[in-house]
Amino acid sequence: MSITVEEKNFGLAMNPLTQAKEMVRSYILRNTKGMSVTLIQLGAAIQSVSLPDGSKKVDDVCLGFDDVAGYVNNKDFYIGGTLGRVAHRVANGEYTVDEKTISLSKNIQDQLHLNGGFIGFDSVIWEVMQKTPEGVVFQHESPHGHEGYPGTLTCKITYRLDINNRLSISFEATTDQSTVVNLSNHAFFNLAGHGAGAKGLAEHTVEIASSEIVETDASEIPTGNLTLVADTVFDLRSPIVLRDRLQEMENNKMKGYDNCYVVNGGQLLRSTVKVAKIVHPPTGRSLEVWTDQPALQFYTANDFISVPGKRGFRYVKNGAFCVGTQKFPDAMNHPTFPSINLEPEETYRHEVLYWFKIEKICRCCYK
Repeated sequence: MSITVEEKNFGLAMNPLTQAKEMVRSYILRNTKGMSVTLIQLGAAIQSVSLPDGSKKVDDVCLGFDDVAGYVNNKDFYIGGTLGRVAHRVANGEYTVDEKTISLSKNIQDQLHLNGGFIGFDSVIWEVMQKTPEGVVFQHESPHGHEGYPGTLTCKITYRLDINNRLSISFEATTDQSTVVNLSNHAFFNLAGHGAGAKGLAEHTVEIASSEIVETDASEIPTGNLTLVADTVFDLRSPIVLRDRLQEMENNKMKGYDNCYVVNGGQLLRSTVKVAKIVHPPTGRSLEVWTDQPALQFYTANDFISVPGKRGFRYVKNGAFCVGTQKFPDAMNHPTFPSINLEPEETYRHEVLYWFKIEKICRCCYK
């Protein structure tokens, strides 16, 4: 078989919904090209992604933790986990439907709702519905009223790995009442190796097929407007070296990238399209992001200080990147944004594919 799936115990965790201890299992997907992906039930998270570079050296390029305690103690960073029911910030922790105000939990300074609330999808232990020949299917039922959201939401996430080093994530969700859904995955990558830090990230080139970003205010809440990236530090339509761009941002007192890029014309497509490419020339590793979603959140770990990660490494500011596909943040409060409403007769679907490749190695500029 070209793909194998191995199941192991990862560790005991307290189920935040039942307050009972449960064994969290891990699932290691491997192909015959030397790539492996480890998934865990806690948060349906991506715990590791290991693959060779151009010199056949294998390294883990995905940030994560060695045990359950690492995820629990550092949950504020959402590393590797599933963001939901609604990813990112909701203004004032509320939205209005048919003149009725829906109040959500306010887990940020008692003012904002972030990434699903106090117990978001990153914090729950997902049920394993099926081990397939290529991966794993996770499921979680979010009860009516949880964190303020109406309706019982049944969510399914299918992970698959193939022989061509493509890791695909398929999200599905159904509801028994009108509600809102905007899921994303919050994996952090550094193609130089998960512990390569700011020096390794600075060596990457980044390209995102987008001419607009979602404009936000000082609290990172969308204003409802879109901003053209032309002639700004946010223009990534041609490959840029992160070292240069992050230095330019620092000179302008900006911490780094944490921006929602409008991709695929701001439309939900019927099939996935390549929207971003990130390359680490010294190792030759590259990552293409393909999705059917209208947006991609590009984030350069601006708020990391010294997060204790896997194998004794510390994860630092601007030491990794996140490329989460989704719909626009706070969309329920902006009628002009693509809708995140979900009705009982509908099915939410979201496809993203992370395609890892090896480019020609060029070390001349990275000595």
